[in-house]
Amino acid sequence: MTADNIKILMVDDDIELGKLVKEYLINDGGFDVNFCFDSLLGVELATTQDFDVIILDVGMPKLNGFDALKQIRLQKLTPVLMLTARGDHIDRVIGLEIGADDYLPKPCNLRELSARIKALHRRSSISNTSSESTKSSGLCVGDLCLMSSSQTVTINDELIGLTGAEFLVLEILIQQAGQVVEKNDIAQHALDRPITFFDRSVDVHVGNLRKKLGPLASGQQRIKTVRGRGYLYVSD
Repeated sequence: MTADNIKILMVDDDIELGKLVKEYLINDGGFDVNFCFDSLLGVELATTQDFDVIILDVGMPKLNGFDALKQIRLQKLTPVLMLTARGDHIDRVIGLEIGADDYLPKPCNLRELSARIKALHRRSSISNTSSESTKSSGLCVGDLCLMSSSQTVTINDELIGLTGAEFLVLEILIQQAGQVVEKNDIAQHALDRPITFFDRSVDVHVGNLRKKLGPLASGQQRIKTVRGRGYLYVSD
């Protein structure tokens, strides 16, 4: 996959790191990179311009990455990758709960960063790989309808705003509604990588979905946890 047309905004106050990362992503990854060292300006750019992927550092002055993400999510659903302190699992969970699509610990491996960016872009371009039947008719289970071609989800015709990762987690659950979907299968579909032992990304995205979708008309949860295995979207 060529990265020449992938437009990135990276917001981080570490100038030296920024220069290194930008040079690598441009020269080795072929990305179009806009690097911003001011978090307030970064939010302005993220909300007024179009980017394919946004990278946010958590630990920034003026406006930290979490608050920046909150402001961005009020206006944009652009895929966001958070850079968190190595070993700080709490930061990772908080970022995902607020609306980040994925995370990487700092200092990060630049090759892995490039791979994650490409994966985020692939996931946000899901309509290019959707089946013709899904594009034309969508997937409906009860009061919920999911359209892969437009990446939209509605409940009783009311539009539900989801991030790219949340959409893909829901998509695989809806595709297999009434059946248990293994966590690793969800991770491969939604995150483009296998789940690791301490990785709670899938759990947090499911938690976000439960909040956004609400319960069924019967009052029961739409997405059930099947301990030791994965999750199930209730079909009835």
